Amino acid sequence: MTDEAPLKPGFGRLTLYALLGFSAGLPFYMFNAVLLLRLARHNVDIVTIGFFAWVALLPTFKFAWAPLLDTYDAPGFARFWGKRRGWIMLSQLGIFASMAAMGFTSSDANLAVTALFAVILAFWTTTLEVAADAWRIELAPTRAQQGPIVAANLWGYRSAMVAAGSGAIYIAAKSDWTIAYLAIAAAAFLPFPVLAAMRADPRANERRGAALARGLVGSVVILALSTIATAIIGWLLLALASAAGITSKTNITPVVLVLCLLPFIALAIALPRIQRMPPTAPARTSAAIGPYVDIFWRYGFIVLPVLAFVAIYRMGDVMALTLSHPLFNALGYGLVQISMADGAVALFSSMAGVALGGLLAARWPLAWSLAIGAVMSAVSNWVFAWLAHQHPGGPLLFTLGSLPVTAGDLDLYIAMAVDQFGHGFAGAIFVVYLSMLVNPKHPGPQYAFLSGFAFLLPRLLAGASGAIQQRIGYDGFFWMSGAMSFAAVVLLPIVVKARARPDDSVEAAV
Repeated sequence: MTDEAPLKPGFGRLTLYALLGFSAGLPFYMFNAVLLLRLARHNVDIVTIGFFAWVALLPTFKFAWAPLLDTYDAPGFARFWGKRRGWIMLSQLGIFASMAAMGFTSSDANLAVTALFAVILAFWTTTLEVAADAWRIELAPTRAQQGPIVAANLWGYRSAMVAAGSGAIYIAAKSDWTIAYLAIAAAAFLPFPVLAAMRADPRANERRGAALARGLVGSVVILALSTIATAIIGWLLLALASAAGITSKTNITPVVLVLCLLPFIALAIALPRIQRMPPTAPARTSAAIGPYVDIFWRYGFIVLPVLAFVAIYRMGDVMALTLSHPLFNALGYGLVQISMADGAVALFSSMAGVALGGLLAARWPLAWSLAIGAVMSAVSNWVFAWLAHQHPGGPLLFTLGSLPVTAGDLDLYIAMAVDQFGHGFAGAIFVVYLSMLVNPKHPGPQYAFLSGFAFLLPRLLAGASGAIQQRIGYDGFFWMSGAMSFAAVVLLPIVVKARARPDDSVEAAV
C-alpha cells in the first residue's frame, strides 16, 4: 500500500516537501556537527570526537530496515494517514524523545550514554528520511519533476540544519547545551501536528482520533523497546572491544571498512549469477533482498563503477561537516561567531546552491551538472584549508545589529558561505541522479540502498578524521578531502552511460 499525494502538484506539494526536509534536517545536525562541537567544548580529545562521527554511519545502513517500511504499516498512525505519513509521524516522536534525552545528558560526563542517545536519534532521523524519500519518488517519478521537488526538500533540509546549528549554538552560548537541545527538539516536533491535521489517506479505515491514540500508545512501546535494544547492543559491543584490547588509540578503521563492505562485495561476486536470474527467482521476489538484487540485475556490471562513483561523490561534504566545527573551535572562534556562520551566512548561501543545483539538474545534461557539482564540492573543502591559516579578531570592519564583525570573523563567514553553496549545489544534483537510478517499483529500499552506500566510505573515513588531523593538520586534512570529491570526475564518462534493462516481470509482460 502506498499513499496518494495529499496535495496536487504545484506549490502545495513543494511546501509539503520543504516541511519534510525541515523535519529531517533539524536532528541530523544535532547528532553530527553540533554534537562534535559540544564534545570539543567539553575538552574531549580529537580522536574520540572522530569516533563520534561514526554515529552518522547508521543512516548508511538504512537499507537494512527500509523494506520493513514498505512491507508494514506504522502502528496506529497508518490506519488514518497511510503508510508513508504513518512512519514519518512515528519517526518524529522518536526524534523528539531522543533529542530531549541528549539535552538532559548534555554534560557528556558519560560518553557511552551520550553515544546511546545520539545513535537512537540517528536511527529515527534515518527512518523519517526513508519514508519521505519513498513518498517523494512516488509523487515525482521523472527527472523534470524531481528537480523542483528535490530543491524544495533540500531547502527545508538545509534551512533546518542552519536553524539547528545556528540556533543551538547561539542558545548554548547564552544559556547551556541542555536548553539548546530541548529548544531544537521542540522545533523538530512542529511538523507533527501539521501532518496530523492533514486529510486522510484514501484507504483510511479508522477515525482520526482513534488512529492518533493508537499511534501514540504504539509509539511509546516501540521507543522504549528500541532504546533498551540499542543499550544492550551497545554494551555488548563495548564489552567486546574492551576484551579485544581496543582503545581510543587503536586504528580500527580498516577492520570496520572491510566488515561494512562485505555485503556489497558479496553482491558484486554474485553479479554474473544475478544477471541470469529469471523474474521468478526467489532472490528477485524476496521482500528482504529483492529490491537490492534488482539494482544489480537491471544495471549489470556497470553498476560497479556507478557504486564507486556514488561512494566518493559526497566525500567532501561528509569530511567537511566532521571537522569544520572542531577547526573553528581550535582557531579560537566563539560560539556567537560560529552560530552566525551557521545561521544567516549558511542559510542564504546554501539556498542559493540548492536552487542553482536543482535548476541545472532539471535542465542541463546530467553529466555536466554532476561534473560541476564535484568541482564545487572540492572547492568547499579547500576553502577550509585556507581558513586554517587565518585567525579570529583583527580590525573591526562593521557591525550587524549589535554583532561586531572583525576581519577574522569575515574570514570565517566567507569560508562558510563557499562551503554551504558548494555542498548545497552538489547535493541537489546528486539527489536527482540517485532518484533516476531507482526502480519505481521499489522506491524506498532502493533509494535507501544507494543513498546509504553513498555515505558509507565517507563516514567510515570520518571516524578516523581525528587521527588523520593529528598527522597532517587541519589544512592537510581539507586538501585531502577536497581531492577525494574531485576524483569522482574520473568515473563520470563511464557512469553516465549506465542504462537499466527493461523490466521482465510478469506484470510488465501483461
